Amino acid sequence: MRNSTHRDLTVWKKSIILVKDIYVQTRSFPNEELYGLTSQMRRAAVSIPSNIAEGYARNSDRELLRFLKIALGSASELETQIIICNEIGYIKPEVFDSMHGTVTEILKMLISLNSSVKKKLND
Repeated sequence: MRNSTHRDLTVWKKSIILVKDIYVQTRSFPNEELYGLTSQMRRAAVSIPSNIAEGYARNSDRELLRFLKIALGSASELETQIIICNEIGYIKPEVFDSMHGTVTEILKMLISLNSSVKKKLND
């Protein structure tokens, strides 16, 4: 039984901040992107902390691993979308650097958490 919640995880906290950043940045996207990149990026961003929370709440390391993999997939998807937005000029270079840095950090944290949970399962 865990003595903490998903809200105590740094990766969850950082992913919440990223969600807010994505929502702010996508407000300025062209209207024709509402059902394209805007929607996809928001969905992928929200999926990251949501899956961390769901996996953690299951109170099972196997379930946590399953949901961390989903969060990792969503983070990778979002990273790709951020790169596309930079390439087509939807975001400024400094915004790209910040968002890409954050999503890269989240990816590393998810990979690390995934590894430590796997190790715990194998012990």
